[in-house]
Amino acid sequence: MKIGIFFNANQVKVSSAESFRSELVGRGADAVIFIHEEEIADVDRLVVLGGDGTVLRAARRAAEVGIPLVGINYGHIGFLTEFGRDETDDALSFVLSDRCERMERAMIEVDLNGKKDVCLNECALLRGVAPNDDNKLIKISVELDGAETGEITADGLIVATPTGSTAYSLSAGGSIVSPECEAFILTPVCAFSMKSRPIVYASSATLSFTIGEGHRLFLYGDGKYLGTVESGDKVCVRKSGRSATFLTRNKRGYLLRLTEKIN
Repeated sequence: MKIGIFFNANQVKVSSAESFRSELVGRGADAVIFIHEEEIADVDRLVVLGGDGTVLRAARRAAEVGIPLVGINYGHIGFLTEFGRDETDDALSFVLSDRCERMERAMIEVDLNGKKDVCLNECALLRGVAPNDDNKLIKISVELDGAETGEITADGLIVATPTGSTAYSLSAGGSIVSPECEAFILTPVCAFSMKSRPIVYASSATLSFTIGEGHRLFLYGDGKYLGTVESGDKVCVRKSGRSATFLTRNKRGYLLRLTEKIN
């Protein structure tokens, strides 16, 4: 078995990654360390050392090349990680085991005027904060599968996958959704109407957004800047054909672990 190791150099010492690799080799595995996520390829499994941001970066690439991954938390809460940094021995045994359960996590495809990106957590349309930007109410028209569903007045919108429902979407007033649900969550950011509640919709649907005349929003995917959205531009969000595969000790224990981390 060949194991890849990807780590965040701002959180994890190189010596820690090398030590993990040596332990794997000592247990009979072939192991390689990746410095950049673009390098990830040609391994059977990927171990990610870092926080949720590092896991997101690695997961997008791993999904592209079809590699399952497991995270060891060197960050803060670590919603996407399976092990804590004090569980290295357990993680070593786990990653070499043939009895790992797999959890498929849905991803979304974001299309801005034909430019497409894939996200695991969420995409967000957000108003910029700058001295030259007017503090106007922003009207965002929403379509579901081509049918108009109304107009939302807010500082922005978040479309979250079940994976992303525990992060930015939750803090903005959204709901937590199990990773196995076939649904996404649309959450207005600082909505100017109490009627603008989070909406859980089927992942098979396509959402489209356009913003009102004279407004501008910035589009982000998993925290990465994807582009500027002006009046007349269209943003389409749909389920991606890719999914990220996470190795887990117990799929049924997901909500329990999540509750423990939140509390």
